[in-house]
Amino acid sequence: MDFLRALPFGTRVVVRRREDDGFHDALGDLVGIDDATYTVATRTGPVTLPLSTVTHAKTVPPPPRRRAARLPLREKP
Repeated sequence: MDFLRALPFGTRVVVRRREDDGFHDALGDLVGIDDATYTVATRTGPVTLPLSTVTHAKTVPPPPRRRAARLPLREKP
């Protein structure tokens, strides 16, 4: 948890947490942390979870760039 507290906001992280049904990951930008919770801005929206459930955390590189859309094949004359 000290690791998360030391990171600047906006750092891309993956945080593994233990819940009753097993382990879950939150991947995104660290946008908030206080004495009891942390918030990660994931692709589907912000997730605020208790620090007490954290088992592992690490920084990760930015996501890969999206590929350009494929164009349909042209018919041969």
